[in-house]
Order: sequence, then structure tokens, then C-alpha cells
Amino acid sequence: MSRVPIPSEARRGARCPLCGKPEDAVHKPFCSQGCKDRDLLNWLGDAYRVPGPAADDDELPTFSDEGDD
Repeated sequence: MSRVPIPSEARRGARCPLCGKPEDAVHKPFCSQGCKDRDLLNWLGDAYRVPGPAADDDELPTFSDEGDD
């Protein structure tokens, strides 16, 4: 089954995913710069993290200060 793009006319009833107000074309899919910024802060603050088991220290990647040049 292929996905069909939704025409802009069908999205007129689209709502902001954070507050539910009608979306603004400039800040799409949000209603304002405030909701857009709040969503970014949620990402940066790990509000959207997926729960899972903690990683062991030996499973974490190691980085060095030396370049690979």
C-alpha cells in the first residue's frame, strides 16, 4: 500500500501537537514560536526518551582527542 500525500486543504483542521490550537503555517505543525521552542526543550531535556535498560560502560562508544587523519 503506497502513501498518498495529504493535500494542504485537508490539513486545515490540523492542530498543534502541544496545546491543540490550530496550527500556523509559519510555525507548522505548531501554533506559535512558543510551542515550537517548548518542543525543542522537550527534546533537549530528554522528555521524549524511550525507556529501556541502562547500557553497560563497556557498551558505550569511546572517543579520543586525536583525529583519524
